[in-house]
Amino acid sequence: MAGLEMGWDGANLWVMSKDHHQISRWKYDRPPSLQQFMTDFPDDAACADWLARKRWPDGFVCPSSEYRHGWKLESKPWTFECAGCGKQTSVTAGTIMHRTHLPLRTWFLAAHLVATHSNGISALQIMAKLGIGSYKSAWLLLQKLRKSMVDPEREPLDGIIEIDETSIVHRTKDDSVAGGQGRSHEGKMLIAGAVECLPDGRPGRIRLEVIQDYSAKTLQDFVRRNTTAGSTALTDGFSSYRNLEGRTHQRKVVGSMDAHVLLPWIHRVFSDLKRLALGVYHGFRRRHIQAYLDEFVFRWNRRRHTRSAFDSLLGICLKAQPVSYRMLVDGV
Repeated sequence: MAGLEMGWDGANLWVMSKDHHQISRWKYDRPPSLQQFMTDFPDDAACADWLARKRWPDGFVCPSSEYRHGWKLESKPWTFECAGCGKQTSVTAGTIMHRTHLPLRTWFLAAHLVATHSNGISALQIMAKLGIGSYKSAWLLLQKLRKSMVDPEREPLDGIIEIDETSIVHRTKDDSVAGGQGRSHEGKMLIAGAVECLPDGRPGRIRLEVIQDYSAKTLQDFVRRNTTAGSTALTDGFSSYRNLEGRTHQRKVVGSMDAHVLLPWIHRVFSDLKRLALGVYHGFRRRHIQAYLDEFVFRWNRRRHTRSAFDSLLGICLKAQPVSYRMLVDGV
């Protein structure tokens, strides 16, 4: 651009005129590079210190007695002892990392990759990149991280919200990626979705859930769970949304017009989801479909805040309840 200068200050891209008057700035929120991340967390001790500060920002609090004083043990790694009741608590006790056999640094590197990888990452990729010895361990690690991608304190969608439904063909372990004879004849997984429409015309946060059917009760329950009272629901006029209580319902009847023209953002979400299913995961499995949806929602909702996505993911990990391998296999 003639007469203009461009610069990068590590967080922002700016454009400046020759008289050094800054005329434009684009805010970037990029995560640290993998090399910088490994420098910040060189070993398990650094990871444990980070977890302790995150879990107890105002100092150690005993989870049993709530006594607010204790000391770090030298004889046991990452463990504190309560000065009141004497109970010993590690920084991972009672969290999604409870009794983990993997190094903390492996957890941190996996969380960094999962939170910042724009197209998702599979258990096989995690296994290869982090040098994990077995697929079972890599899969368990990834599923536990996915289990931590739904913040129990998250706010429902608000304002004007596009709502629609779609279906995705599921795969079993014997099915081919592109389909064929192994597909179940009724192998459709039904999914409801919602996306906020921001005032500037961009899409905001989203929600995706597996549903059992397209009945009025199922779809209206989805709307009530995921949107605020008084918000506006934009739909394609499907009869199941009639008499939607507590929300303003605006019907955009499709007619001869393509649905993606009337509800562009929710169809963009569905399109990206289906492309991800075939590209990275080679098809979704029915038992774990909600975990895949939660990962997609987490990544979409933080696509402009990837620098803080890692903090957010591990922060939820510390609040999440422990889950066993059996629970994850059974889809509990």
